[in-house]
Amino acid sequence: MGKHDINAFLGVGTSFVGRLTFGGVVRIDGHFEGEIVSTGTLVVGSQAHVAGRVEVARLVCDGVVAAEVAASSSVAVHGRGRLCGAVRTPSLSVAEGGRVDGLVTMGNGEQPPRQALAAGSSVNSSQTPPS
Repeated sequence: MGKHDINAFLGVGTSFVGRLTFGGVVRIDGHFEGEIVSTGTLVVGSQAHVAGRVEVARLVCDGVVAAEVAASSSVAVHGRGRLCGAVRTPSLSVAEGGRVDGLVTMGNGEQPPRQALAAGSSVNSSQTPPS
C-alpha cells in the first residue's frame, strides 16, 4: 500500500474524538477516540492510539488499539502493535512482538453462544501464555 492509496490521514500530534466513516484506506498516526465504521481498510500507525469501537473490512495495527473490533475480512497486528478488547474477524495474523489481549472470535461472522461468554469461554487458564 503506497502513500497515494490513502484517502485520509490523522497525523502524529493530532487527536480526534467522534465518529469516522470512510471508504478506501485511512491511516491514523495520532489519537482517535470514538467510533470508526468503514467497508475499507484502517491502518493504525506505530505512534497511534485508537479507542472505542472499530468496524472495518481490514485492520492493520502497528500502534495501540483499545476497542471492540469487528473486521469482516482480516486483522493484522504488526510487531509493535497492541490490540486490547474484543475482536471478531475471519482472519487474524499477529507478527512476532505483536500482542492481542482480549476475546478473539474467528469464523464466518457467527456470534459465540452467550453461555460461553458468560462462563469466560472454554479457555482453560493453564492454556493462557504468560504476559
